[in-house]
Amino acid sequence: MADKQVDSGRDFEARSDIEKLLAIMAMLRDGESGCPWDLEQSIASLVPYTLEEVYEVVDAIEKQDMVDLEDELGDLLFQVVFYAQIASEDGHFNFADIARAITRKLIRRHPHVFPGGEVTNFGSKPELSSDQVVTNWEAIKKQEREEKQARRGSVAANEQASSVLNDVPRALPAMERAKKLQSRAASHGFDWTEIPPVLAKLKEEIGELEEALQSGDKAHLQHELGDVFFAAINLSRHCGLEPELALRQANNRFETRFHWIEAALESQGRKLDDTPLDELDALWDAAKRQEQN
Repeated sequence: MADKQVDSGRDFEARSDIEKLLAIMAMLRDGESGCPWDLEQSIASLVPYTLEEVYEVVDAIEKQDMVDLEDELGDLLFQVVFYAQIASEDGHFNFADIARAITRKLIRRHPHVFPGGEVTNFGSKPELSSDQVVTNWEAIKKQEREEKQARRGSVAANEQASSVLNDVPRALPAMERAKKLQSRAASHGFDWTEIPPVLAKLKEEIGELEEALQSGDKAHLQHELGDVFFAAINLSRHCGLEPELALRQANNRFETRFHWIEAALESQGRKLDDTPLDELDALWDAAKRQEQN
């Protein structure tokens, strides 16, 4: 139930901004006076809205729109508060528990910034490279996963602990999950140490894809196409690149070039659908040259 004392404007305005947000969330979930839609929601039902908010944050960043980014980050924060409210109602955890957990985690995962795991020891200059920080981070996360499994204590959890890949979330977008699966395996030594064999593997998978195209077997083709995607993501990982960012940039380039073609045809009084493919290809090349100028 919402805190009825927030009915007093004076009491509400005296609160911090995050306290106001938590109070509003509690009121929205109030069984008597709350919002019917908010009351119908569950942790599971919020998932698609959370994903949508994340993509809107990314979109604002790519547009370099700081006004929009401020707004979208607020929407994303609201999702966290919403989950915390529902979990609190069910007796699991609340927003303070979330904040406390991430605070402890950040201190624990940055021993080079907080020696001895104590914030009071902050102030000395870290003598680690960025790569060393990542290596230490992964080692600490591995220890945390083992401790988390021990806390769960169930037979099912102990069975899952037999694989280092089990806690890579299945709900992740396929590209991000592929990268995380590869990184997790690599952290245990299952990885190439140089780029040439990674590139050779991609070429091998493309060759197998060409064979599958000849077979006409769609199931086989899908299998081999998936392998090509997986190998390409592995190459991007070895090059220190983000595959999602690379593909988003490729999408943006395609969109920009396609718009250029549409504008060029419109200036000639022509329509896209009535233009032969060879002319469209020539316009595409012109659009690419335009980018380089």
